[in-house]
Amino acid sequence: MYFKVQACSSRPYSYGITHYKQYPPNVSKIYSYFECRRKKDSQFSEVVFFGLQYLLKKYLTGPVITEEKIQEAKLFYQMHFKQAVFDEEGWRKVLEKHDGRLPIRIKAVPEGRIIPRGNVLFTVENTDPNFYWLTNYIETMLVQMWYPITVATISREFKKILAKHLKATSGSLEGLDLKLHDFGYRGVSSQESAALGGAAHLVNFCSTDTVAGLLMAQRYYACPMAGFSIPAAEHSTIISWGRNREKEAFERVLDQFSSGPVSVVSDSYDIFNACKHIWGDKLKEQVMERSQDSCLVIRPDSGDPTETLIEVIKILEECFGCSLNSVGYKVLPSYLRIIQGDGIDLTSLSDEGWSAENMFFGCGSALLQKLNRDTLSCAFKCSYVETNGKGMDVYKQPVTDPSKGSKRGRLSLRRNSDGFLETIERGAGKPEEDLLVTVFENGSLVQDYSLEEIRKNARLQDEELNPILHNHEQELLHNHIFNGIH
Repeated sequence: MYFKVQACSSRPYSYGITHYKQYPPNVSKIYSYFECRRKKDSQFSEVVFFGLQYLLKKYLTGPVITEEKIQEAKLFYQMHFKQAVFDEEGWRKVLEKHDGRLPIRIKAVPEGRIIPRGNVLFTVENTDPNFYWLTNYIETMLVQMWYPITVATISREFKKILAKHLKATSGSLEGLDLKLHDFGYRGVSSQESAALGGAAHLVNFCSTDTVAGLLMAQRYYACPMAGFSIPAAEHSTIISWGRNREKEAFERVLDQFSSGPVSVVSDSYDIFNACKHIWGDKLKEQVMERSQDSCLVIRPDSGDPTETLIEVIKILEECFGCSLNSVGYKVLPSYLRIIQGDGIDLTSLSDEGWSAENMFFGCGSALLQKLNRDTLSCAFKCSYVETNGKGMDVYKQPVTDPSKGSKRGRLSLRRNSDGFLETIERGAGKPEEDLLVTVFENGSLVQDYSLEEIRKNARLQDEELNPILHNHEQELLHNHIFNGIH
């Protein structure tokens, strides 16, 4: 089926249009599932499930089939294939029998839950035996779940790393939810990517400049305001004053935003000169007059991130001094902080004696764009069919790549006696143990999660906050994640 832009719910790959002709005679049920396959030596052993509710609400809920769309699709695919392959009769039956609503059932993990890779995340099946072909027809749209799941997972990995460093160098987790700021809006491929990715980050943090993500959280996850930002300078607002008036540009920003935090990019010409001679001398008094609630956040934006940050913080220490916190790490005065983008080596910072309290971190493409469907090996496969009233467990098992073998039969997700999540195959699971929840049935959303609920599901657990293991392998993993090497 081809849908117009306002309801492009189920457009498959072109070849999906032809699949209704290929299933066995008398088939009445197609049952498929989605997972993030387990992969040896991967950076990510678990995933954050997020984003299905948006796709269901926007694209599948309600009467999505109309006669106008059927006629449009018929013409489109006639031109596209140069032969009559579109199932006009089948789609008209959906319209007439189900009022244009899709006779599909989807069961899924509650959004925000943390699930080890290799487990079922959601299942899809037709509820009317005449429309078995619908299950995998909507695969293309549903597999795009890879994106919000991957962003939410990477964002949470960032959070685990930051939490460990913050706890180790400050003794608490105060301010953790604001430590990683999403700067990825302009680096993504579309408005919808910005919305989905931006909202996925907000599962874990409350700091963002990606407005599209805030709007998605508001409209689809019942959160009036999911994230926060502060006034900030960009290079154009600084260099428009001219090179010789950089001090006046900085002063203007301080004056205009005197009652709350403000961020000033300070590397337009010479970050070290700006910190030592402008912030630390000519504007020192104005900076010191600010408070913790109206702190100046200095932003370096070029050079080697770690080397530049360490040099900048040393200059600021010389100019403004510092104190030791309860665990013996250095902290700048509360009116002064730094924000640094992708690429920080947090261990180098703590090795120099500095607390993570001094820093906010920004993340752009490493969070929202440097990833793909293979980052978490996302896949959608058929595992069960019914033909002539008899069920059959089905699977794929490529001899050339055993890692792409699929699960068999009806699936359920349970917590076993050892406390670990596991997928039960071949219909052997007990319904009362199944953690998959029906979220969509026959065109209706039957489970509606708020962002607040999702955040609770995704919160860090005590065992994830263990002290940092200072070994080369762990540091390399953390640096790869911070640099978008997935």
